[in-house]
Amino acid sequence: MADAYIAAIARSAGGRRGGRMAGWHPTDLAGAILRAVVDRAGADPALVEDVIMGCACPGGEQGANIGRYAALAAGFPDTVPGTTVDRQCGSSQQALHFAAATVMAGLQDVVIAAGVESMTRVPMGLPWTLAAKHGFGTYRSPGLDTRFGPEPFSQFSGAEMLAGKYGMDRETLDRFALESHDKAAAAADAGRFADEIVPLAITLEDGTTAMHDRDEGIRPGSTLEKIGSVKTLQEGGRITAANASQICDGAAALLVCSEAGLKATGATPLARIHHMSVLGGDARIMLDTPIAATARALAKAGMTIDDIDLYEVNEAFAPVPLAWLQETGADPAKLNINGGAIALGHPLGASGAKLMATLISALHQTGGRYGLQTMCEAGGMANVTIVERP
Repeated sequence: MADAYIAAIARSAGGRRGGRMAGWHPTDLAGAILRAVVDRAGADPALVEDVIMGCACPGGEQGANIGRYAALAAGFPDTVPGTTVDRQCGSSQQALHFAAATVMAGLQDVVIAAGVESMTRVPMGLPWTLAAKHGFGTYRSPGLDTRFGPEPFSQFSGAEMLAGKYGMDRETLDRFALESHDKAAAAADAGRFADEIVPLAITLEDGTTAMHDRDEGIRPGSTLEKIGSVKTLQEGGRITAANASQICDGAAALLVCSEAGLKATGATPLARIHHMSVLGGDARIMLDTPIAATARALAKAGMTIDDIDLYEVNEAFAPVPLAWLQETGADPAKLNINGGAIALGHPLGASGAKLMATLISALHQTGGRYGLQTMCEAGGMANVTIVERP
């Protein structure tokens, strides 16, 4: 089987809900990042054989196959197709898996895996909540209700269940959140995101223009007291908006090539895909499948957790990476070394590609060889990707 390489990375800096990125239509936002990832490789966009775009809420401004329209907005030739993938929070990580699998099978040589989510302009859950509001029903079927009961699946109750299952108190979660902000602020100040972030023009409230090149959610100088003052989402609970991921607007893209594709584009590989897998778990607790998925991925790859130099585990909620650490025995010093979604934001369908861009950058900055990425996904799923720095 052929190898698949990531030849270029690009992402926007995250924007807070209603913040600096709110003026960007998601199709144009994704298009700008698609163009940037090709430009960074020095490649002719006509060489791109497909664009696979992750999007967790593909409706409204993100509907009608945003993968294709983002490619057109990027100015790519009409010959470049595009499609859209929905695996909820893992959408663009799955886009990477599809792109890499196609390259490894020898079917295509140059494919872009990407993701986009404007959570300001297309609020979380809009496609199905709006449909229900207008009488078109929901995804909950009689068959699902028979199996699981009438209670809706909820990431928020799942996060509470996860914290309880692993014996985490509120202070433990808040301390992890503070560490995320501290690490992200230090990374941004040191310029460690510069190789992945694409500066984008924005219009400020006073009508002037500026370049957006720093993740807007980072809170330098935050304290445990400030984080601890935020109300819990449930009475008597532990989960708050401060120890959960931030709503975020953003896009990210990865240029995936075969060896022939590298020669055609003239690009130098940044990473080689070493392993890809996905696993399902308990749909109710929803958030702990990365633990079992990691164990299975390492076994299939013939590796142990100690073989991995850096880990990116999405900080959807603080209990997710903390439970993952607890069960895998991984070294906390290797986890999300530049902060995570609690500080940087979680633009849903873009987060998989975004985390991979950050992981690859960090491997090059630290000299690490192997990196592992995983994230929890609605419905109780988790993707795992292991990459190797050449």
